[in-house]
Amino acid sequence: MKIFYQLLSALFILTAISPLRAQAPASSSVPGNSAPVVPAWAQPGSATHTQVAPPADFHRPSRNFDTPIGIFSGQSDIGSAVVPGSASYDARTKQYTITSAGYNVWYTRDEFRYLWKKMSGDVSLAADVSFPDPNGYDDRKAVLVIRQNLDDDSKEALVALHGGGMIHLAERPEKDVRVKDIEFRIGSRGERPGGRSPDSLVDIHAKRIGIEKRGDSFALFVSVDGEPMHQFGAPITLHLDAPFYVGIGFCSHLPDKADTGVLSNVVLVNKAGRMR
Repeated sequence: MKIFYQLLSALFILTAISPLRAQAPASSSVPGNSAPVVPAWAQPGSATHTQVAPPADFHRPSRNFDTPIGIFSGQSDIGSAVVPGSASYDARTKQYTITSAGYNVWYTRDEFRYLWKKMSGDVSLAADVSFPDPNGYDDRKAVLVIRQNLDDDSKEALVALHGGGMIHLAERPEKDVRVKDIEFRIGSRGERPGGRSPDSLVDIHAKRIGIEKRGDSFALFVSVDGEPMHQFGAPITLHLDAPFYVGIGFCSHLPDKADTGVLSNVVLVNKAGRMR
């Protein structure tokens, strides 16, 4: 009987201290307590710093989710920004709200939240764009993207509306190649598109942007103030193998800070010439 009580006492002591042992490692290392380290090349441009292309060997796998949203089949954090993105859809207002960090959609790789659908053939894609936070970074981008795959360095064609008002038509002509583009800024005094307007001008922000794929030709479409959408500038030529990914996205242009873009009244038609 004495041995029985000794064993029972030992079992009680072990049961009492085992939770403390289990908790010890957690208290010594809790994920998320330290801010993510952002390399200098990813920091946004400023008066004292210039953002540059990432190192040639720098890539991160995208985080992909087969979660339908609105008219899109899935979602991805392309390039896996250090702050995970999110998205929601309001069927009543037809608004996609996309929140994402990400240093850029540019250079040889991208970081942005992407809502996508696999497609083939010709495409007409358009959306109204707004930025709820008026104080966001000027170079944040709402994007309409047609890309070969979901890798961070994918071949792609895209149009973008920047927070500061600039619009562009861009392409990454091959995987892991730097993006090149045609840029437009619309001044309020009738200046021709192209380049940055003088600081004294107030930019008129385009309210609706679109991208049309017609064979291997990709064109930018714009509606500045509610007028019918019209082609803006010359198209680019790029070949994508079918199927490819078509969709909308947003990038804060801040590697470790999320911002939000709203894209609404999205039109996605599997034909060219259906921009509206």
